[in-house]
Amino acid sequence: MNEPLSSKMKWRRFNGEFVDQNILTEVESLIKRETASGHKLKVCIGTDSQVTGDVTEIATVIVFVREKRGGFMLISSEKTKYKYSIKERMLYEVSKSIEIAYNLCELLDKYNVDLEVHADINTNPQFKSNSALSEAMGYILSMGFVFKAKPDAFASSYCANKIVH
Repeated sequence: MNEPLSSKMKWRRFNGEFVDQNILTEVESLIKRETASGHKLKVCIGTDSQVTGDVTEIATVIVFVREKRGGFMLISSEKTKYKYSIKERMLYEVSKSIEIAYNLCELLDKYNVDLEVHADINTNPQFKSNSALSEAMGYILSMGFVFKAKPDAFASSYCANKIVH
């Protein structure tokens, strides 16, 4: 059986410090730390990409939102020379976010942490990314996750976006 993609991903904090342990262990440790400090958490997962020349840079983030107390994130990024169509790239971003969400959902349920999957897809049909909206929404919702698109998808549209731009 193949290892899940998420176990092969290298994660780091916003300050650049690498996460040395398994991502599930790290997330559980962060949840325990934050709840012990009295914070109510929500986790939002999003992916964004940027094409520059023949390279596509992709960043996936796990954003921990402290209710009324800001937040922080873990980041995984990669570069590829694969040429995606716009729709294919949007759906690839969503698939990366869903895989992380799927791997974390049992742990988040254990600690009663809400989860959202954010897609960097515009709800306005005038934007090219909109071509993937119905498939992305169906994919995320069929997996049982809460779906957010632009302008409400801050994990992908702002947090992951900061990493690839």
